[in-house]
Amino acid sequence: MGSNKTALTVYVTDGNALAMTASDNLKRRKPVDPSQPDTLVVGIGYSLTDSIYAWTQRSIDFGAPIPGDPTPIGVDDFLDFIGDSLRPWVQQIIFPEVNFTRDALYGHSSGGLFATYALINRPQMFDTFIAASPSLVLRNGTIMANVTRLLGDGMGIPGEVDFEFDGQNTTKPAVFLAYGSLEEFPQRRRTQNETQFWARRAILQRSRLGSLTHELYDRLVGSGKMRDVVIKEYPGQDHAGVGGSALMDGIAYFLDW
Repeated sequence: MGSNKTALTVYVTDGNALAMTASDNLKRRKPVDPSQPDTLVVGIGYSLTDSIYAWTQRSIDFGAPIPGDPTPIGVDDFLDFIGDSLRPWVQQIIFPEVNFTRDALYGHSSGGLFATYALINRPQMFDTFIAASPSLVLRNGTIMANVTRLLGDGMGIPGEVDFEFDGQNTTKPAVFLAYGSLEEFPQRRRTQNETQFWARRAILQRSRLGSLTHELYDRLVGSGKMRDVVIKEYPGQDHAGVGGSALMDGIAYFLDW
């Protein structure tokens, strides 16, 4: 990006696993859609190990504790890092001559829980929130009740979050939600026997990824506080597949605004 450019930004959690997917998607779009605005992908990842997921650290940062693990929750610290350190570093140090306008936050699974937390606690922080297969059942499902407590229900509950937009993002947020049809209702794999299939099905159904994502959609729409909310089901896709598909469609949704 040269000087005097205007650009958008997509902040991608689990950057080790997903940032290149986002970058490649934008590169593929540009030749067939020259009107696409310049967009920067900021992958938020961790030190390289033999896994693309830093399980313990992401559970701290995303506010998604591993059951039975006394790991502390550092979700607010992580949001502070993005807003107070990472974003200024990108905009003022790396690309000081670029005018950054809108930005989006993407998260999948526990990252989707984090994106939801950010949305209801700091809705002014990003223009668009993209939550793919958010693990809303974690933390005993308390985040769902907090959606209504913080944002209101559009009727008798006004909501506790202040919607004063005085920073980079100046409008109510837009939200893209997604899940796969096989996440809650899996099909039996060819390599599974009946016992293995039903054990796997029981685990997935406890996560309630599809039904809770729909409930989140209903609560966000009912709050009347969002600029736009969409939900997309991916037929025939499981948890891993949704991570990439929703990232590409979520970016398209963000760019279209």
